Amino acid sequence: MDTEAQHTERDRSAGPEAPEREPSGAAEGSRSVRSGHPWRGAALTGVVCAVFLLLLSHFVVQPFQIPSGSMEPTLAIGDRVLVNKLAYRSGATPARGDVVVFDGTGSFVQQVPERGPVTGLLHGAAAALGLAEPADTDFVKRVVGVGGDRVKCCGRDGRVEVNGVPVDETYLHPGDAPSRVPFDIVVPPGTLWVMGDHRSQSRDSRDHLGEPGGGVVPVDRVIGRADWIGWPFGRWSALEATTAFHGVADAPGARTAGGGHG
Repeated sequence: MDTEAQHTERDRSAGPEAPEREPSGAAEGSRSVRSGHPWRGAALTGVVCAVFLLLLSHFVVQPFQIPSGSMEPTLAIGDRVLVNKLAYRSGATPARGDVVVFDGTGSFVQQVPERGPVTGLLHGAAAALGLAEPADTDFVKRVVGVGGDRVKCCGRDGRVEVNGVPVDETYLHPGDAPSRVPFDIVVPPGTLWVMGDHRSQSRDSRDHLGEPGGGVVPVDRVIGRADWIGWPFGRWSALEATTAFHGVADAPGARTAGGGHG
């Protein structure tokens, strides 16, 4: 009797007639994976995206919702500007003509409004993503004078003067005077004199002259430079640089250059 042939035939017939069975534990595990809740993956993806956007907003580019008409026509109510937080790193400082977002605590706001811890956290996160109006202490204005500058209004021709040079402020709201409030100030070192483009609708450095801080904004309170309009779609654009200050010479001993990105 050929036992080797019998074993061969027996192995050949066992394949198709008795397929290998999956261990019960593995089958139950695979069914568990397939029957898992699909929303968990979507929720995890949403959390990761939100954390990424918050980190991006905190360190690189922050959306900022424009709450008022003080910067018209450059910026309209409801615009979302993208604030470049890297603009003043590595020793760079704001220049005349820059549109900046800053924390006005101690200069424009003397008493910080209180919020509940939960409300404050939620509002801060929404504001950081451009989904809510900014904090009551955050403002957007244009830099008109830097440390050491003498800023005056108005000169003989009715314009703002910086270091004795009349400034052609083509960005002003049509029909607005450069200022209906006269002022003459030397900007302290390390601070900025800022004004809105819609002068008749802007509370800016002029309105805080008699308050603690003297109306000027410390450079270290600047959050970043507004470089782009990101929303609505019809207003997508970069904020163009202004040539208004190109003829202004630095004040003696000043460390910050004149013309800049607007």
